[in-house]
Amino acid sequence: MESVQAIKQRFGIIGNDAVLNRAIEKAIQVAPTDISVLVTGESGVGKESIPKIIHQLSHRKHGKYIAVNCGAIPEGTIDSELFGHEKGAFTGATQTRSGYFEVADGGTIFLDEVGELPLTTQVRLLRVLENGEFIKVGSSKVQKTNVRIVAATNMDMFDAIKKEKFREDLYYRLSTIDIHLPPLRDRKEDIHLLFRKFASDFALKYKMPTIKLSDDAIAMLLKYRWSGNIRQLRNVAEQVSVLEHKRQITADILRHYLPDTGQNLPAVISSAKKESDFSNEREILYKVLFDMKSDLNDLKKLTMELMQKGNTQDVQKDNQGLIQKIYGEDDEIKKEALEVLSLPEESTQPVEIVNTQDKYHFAEEIEEEETLSLHDKELELIKKSLERHNGKRKLAAAELGISERTLYRKIKQFDL
Repeated sequence: MESVQAIKQRFGIIGNDAVLNRAIEKAIQVAPTDISVLVTGESGVGKESIPKIIHQLSHRKHGKYIAVNCGAIPEGTIDSELFGHEKGAFTGATQTRSGYFEVADGGTIFLDEVGELPLTTQVRLLRVLENGEFIKVGSSKVQKTNVRIVAATNMDMFDAIKKEKFREDLYYRLSTIDIHLPPLRDRKEDIHLLFRKFASDFALKYKMPTIKLSDDAIAMLLKYRWSGNIRQLRNVAEQVSVLEHKRQITADILRHYLPDTGQNLPAVISSAKKESDFSNEREILYKVLFDMKSDLNDLKKLTMELMQKGNTQDVQKDNQGLIQKIYGEDDEIKKEALEVLSLPEESTQPVEIVNTQDKYHFAEEIEEEETLSLHDKELELIKKSLERHNGKRKLAAAELGISERTLYRKIKQFDL
């Protein structure tokens, strides 16, 4: 069995962090078996190195190794990519195609960002893990495959399970062995080491002298919170190497390449809190709309009673609560409102309902006024939702509780 140091040299892994070393040890130990492995860690920590180690140290090393980014494949085609399809299975399927599980038979498949898989695909994957069987899209024939599955994700899987975005049974099948890679901010001693390696590589690549950091620049490098982890550190090293004429880099120079250098502490507002705040705001908006609808129905009822019975004392008494709610306690305002309705304030004669525009023109005006109010609210809600989701109609429609087609029609109707 190869040592951790030998593996790091063989696969170009830099660092002496204890958690990193433990992750590599676990990869070495499980490699000779066919146990499913789940690699966890933030984006950019180098999760793709672990499945390569496992494959190369396993008895499958002469078989195929296929890495699949599950988040980069559209939901409509991912089943075809993974399991293949028969000719004519869907529009554009002009010939039979073998999927990754068929091609990699006897080898290893690395499913990166496995948390992004649709639920229907998760069911198919669970069947492969349990008995090695799969069915091509558009086929009824069961096929067998013998593959080793290593998956990786940067998601909180328990949160995804709680939100029913990931199957719990599939999670436990994938995570027989869980290998966690630490974020770069927890590997303080490795940060400068990695930066020097990247700087040396880029100097060789671009045929220029290697940049060097001053002591204050090193201190800034170690203090910075690397949200993009190793990927971000590599990008910074490349930018500084290419753009700076001076080869001695001070903290003042480095500061320009580190966005938000003053904000090194984690954010205290969680995504769950943001979702909760927005949910509360949405509930308030819905309540306003429901109250408006209720008021409109009461107004229609009052209008009909006035048309049928006239502005009698009984009508005013029965609707006293609604009249006060709409017009308040000011008698002058109520008097003006009755004049707008073209009804005598003390009239006891019923209003004859005749199917002419003149006789109930006031009712049309009231309904039009209320409709305009609802129109404005609807327009405002649609605008806010589209702005919140950066113009993405699918997300906005889901939030508003309407279909994407209905939202598209509303956008066209309101000329947004």
